[in-house]
Amino acid sequence: MTSSRGSGAGIRRNVARKAVAALALSAVTLLAGCGADATQSSPSAGAKAFKPVKQDNASKITVWTDSTRLPQVQEYQKQHPDAKLNVVTYDGGADGSTYLQTKVQLFDRTGKGWPDVVFGSPTDVTWASEPTKPGAVAFAAPLDQNLVPQKTLDNFAKGSLAPCQVDGHTYCMRNDIAQVVLWYNKKLMDQFGYQVPTTWDQYQALGQKLAKEHPGYLVGSVGDTNSQESYFWSSQCPAFNLTAPDTLRVALGDEKCTRMSKLLDTLIANKTVSTQGFFSQGFAKDSGSKVLMAYGPSWYGQYLFNAAFKTPAGQISAAAPLTWPGETTASTGNVGGGLWMVSAHSANLKASTDLVSWLTTSDANQAKAPTYPAYAPAADAWLANPDNKKYFAGDISDVFRTAAGQVWTGWSNTKFSDATAWSSVVLPALTSGKTLTATLPAWQTAIANEAKAVGYKVTTK
Repeated sequence: MTSSRGSGAGIRRNVARKAVAALALSAVTLLAGCGADATQSSPSAGAKAFKPVKQDNASKITVWTDSTRLPQVQEYQKQHPDAKLNVVTYDGGADGSTYLQTKVQLFDRTGKGWPDVVFGSPTDVTWASEPTKPGAVAFAAPLDQNLVPQKTLDNFAKGSLAPCQVDGHTYCMRNDIAQVVLWYNKKLMDQFGYQVPTTWDQYQALGQKLAKEHPGYLVGSVGDTNSQESYFWSSQCPAFNLTAPDTLRVALGDEKCTRMSKLLDTLIANKTVSTQGFFSQGFAKDSGSKVLMAYGPSWYGQYLFNAAFKTPAGQISAAAPLTWPGETTASTGNVGGGLWMVSAHSANLKASTDLVSWLTTSDANQAKAPTYPAYAPAADAWLANPDNKKYFAGDISDVFRTAAGQVWTGWSNTKFSDATAWSSVVLPALTSGKTLTATLPAWQTAIANEAKAVGYKVTTK
């Protein structure tokens, strides 16, 4: 799993490093996963029709994949023995790596060397859909221009292709998503006589009750570098809201930000929300067994509770995302989700799109994938796989399926990571005893400075 925004939420240490590395580039490269604002996908008046290079359907294609997806590419080769693949393993954009972008810039200068297919993060799409220099061709091919059927693109979970969509075209196919849900320990809930909350008010009330009746137990953590994607994204906080392709709204004084910061401040103060990250060193040993609830991504079940905390099977379950007063439908966040791009320079677009389509939509591949597929029919196959359900206390299928379509697209896919300011400004402030609410102005300034540094205009209202 990589951060939905390609930031590689710095949660990979010790047991957590191994567990999260096994996940799909889901964030953390996320996301959006990473949702893109609707203005990103409005057609540009100057958009040009895609003109492929001279095609050779017999040519070998070069595929760049991360190590987690390597077995899937190898399986495609096994099932398609006539396919001619040159497979290269690289970091896949994890931890905010700019390796792919740097290499593409080099290939653009030399006029050769581009891979045909790459696995990457949503942040990669922000540069891959634009030329790296005047007169150059954007690296990513627009898949909606006679390469992938529209009916296939339409079958992805609602909003999941938002990070792929720029100027009215779709430049990637989402591999997986990490929709946020409410995880809870059913055994502890039953033991304490508690009801699973359905609203944020109930969540806060339960945290306050837990602090009095069972000190030391937790309903969450804000200490990981992707915690903001679980909480503030789910609150529809306009921290990364593109109102135009070149304009970012960073308005942390908005009520949808402060309602979450105030709620969390209450629970941080009574010590039911930890400022130590779930994936920080020593947390699993010291507190893993005391996590009553965790608001987080769909991969938490297997990779947090099972792999990191080693909670026995049959105890952990998931409930639907929580709602705020006046809401009938929840909005939720996304903490992960990688994607596949086809190069506009490919001389064998047929083989390249065949591979990408199989990797993202095939039941044969996705039913066995480590994380939740973005393609809805393949997600059904994933949910039907006993290996993806047998650990849990009850069937999580409906919760996962519904939450997949509730990811808020106003937390936009930007040219920079949403983890940096949270890690460098917010987490140290919390550690020093400051409240989240008091830290919002500093967080806003840090995000705004990052945005301006990469060319965005910034509004804060």
